[in-house]
Amino acid sequence: MPHPTSAGRRLHRPVLDWYAAHQRDLPWRLPQRSPWGVLVSEVMLQQTPVARVLPVWERWMSLWPSPSDLAAATPGDAVREWGRLGYPRRALRLHAAAAAIRDAHGGAVPGDEATLRTLPGVGDYTAAAVAAFAFGARATVVDTNVRRVHARAVTGDALPAPALTRAEVDLATALLPDDDTDAATWNVAVMELGALVCTARAPRCAECPVAHLCRWRLAGSPTYDGPPRRGQRWEGTDRQCRGRMVQLLRDSPGPVSGAQLRAVWEDEAQRDRCLDALVADGLVEPLEGDRFRLPG
Repeated sequence: MPHPTSAGRRLHRPVLDWYAAHQRDLPWRLPQRSPWGVLVSEVMLQQTPVARVLPVWERWMSLWPSPSDLAAATPGDAVREWGRLGYPRRALRLHAAAAAIRDAHGGAVPGDEATLRTLPGVGDYTAAAVAAFAFGARATVVDTNVRRVHARAVTGDALPAPALTRAEVDLATALLPDDDTDAATWNVAVMELGALVCTARAPRCAECPVAHLCRWRLAGSPTYDGPPRRGQRWEGTDRQCRGRMVQLLRDSPGPVSGAQLRAVWEDEAQRDRCLDALVADGLVEPLEGDRFRLPG
């Protein structure tokens, strides 16, 4: 395999030029967006499509345009406004992060990765993404789309490994342009290329700006031969059961009875297990008299 840096230099200009012409018009990418808006978008976009995130992000930012605004609301308000984005614990973590930003950072989102990682619910990816996209910092941002573009274009694999590897992070770092501004744009440009063109199931190679350089395509687009990749089942899962309970609470103006919660799921053992987990996670607050509500 060619040295990643030399391969990267050949990929940089075509991908950056493609992004300049084809990037989606997303509000968290506008010049006037705040670092808080970027952080909210990155948390919402985890395992969630852009189309579902857009209306929730816009309402969220109208309600809570700053971390301090969200911190002044209750955790239950955050869960309610999270809507149907899924994985509602993200709403609780974002609320906790907002409180930490207000209390420890004067209400301003910190700009360096190390400090960002100290915020509740902010891991390596989110810290790097906010540093790069909100502050223009030189950071290595690696999501599923980035991994897929790198796997195909640079290493010649149909798909990346099922889980992120150290080698992938090292490759992504080596591929960053030397110019810090270009490096920040490169991160989002590769991400966009993976989302719109170099897709998992039906890549549109004819539209790819680096198809002539792509090692996977030049090798004849060999099929994936790595470990099996299993999709996530939804019907009948604990996630579905938990989601129904949270949705009932979200749609209710006040507390609901235990009987109302129990009515949303037939399997008693699974239902009780999921309710216990929701309480343990802080997503549901039990009250006296067999009643329940969103936290706070």
